Amino acid sequence: MERHADTVWRVCLLYFACEADCQDAFQETFLRYALADTTTFADDEHRKAWLIRVARTRCLDMLKAAHRTRTAGGDEALGAAESQQAVGQRAAQPAAPPDEQPGSFTSEVVDALQALDDPPRTPLYLALCEEYTAPEIAQLLDAPVNTVYSWIARGKKHLRKVLS
Repeated sequence: MERHADTVWRVCLLYFACEADCQDAFQETFLRYALADTTTFADDEHRKAWLIRVARTRCLDMLKAAHRTRTAGGDEALGAAESQQAVGQRAAQPAAPPDEQPGSFTSEVVDALQALDDPPRTPLYLALCEEYTAPEIAQLLDAPVNTVYSWIARGKKHLRKVLS
């Protein structure tokens, strides 16, 4: 956990603006790691890749569950959806690290990354921040290599547009 906690936390921040949701996904990722008795890792990079993949999957699962809650029928679900929307509007800004001031360049980059749809968001993060190559990202995400190149290019184009 000491070696890969920062990486897993940053992956979770890509998906959630609410720090509590990030903490839930982070904790679930390392819980699954602790319970993965039958999983063997070739090396530390393999372990890191596995953790990134589990964190991403957990975040996506949590987002799907939240979406199902908001779109469920009935008055109770409607009230829950309205309250979740209000909370979502208040938590529109990502959870900033203590040393990061709102409005700083770093927070603008995080906001721009979070504004991306998922296919370009994760591959772009892995390429720019974690320094994975496109073939490595393709293997992590079970996607064709050329598709990963397209996602990265699309994500960079969007970031340039937003940050300029």
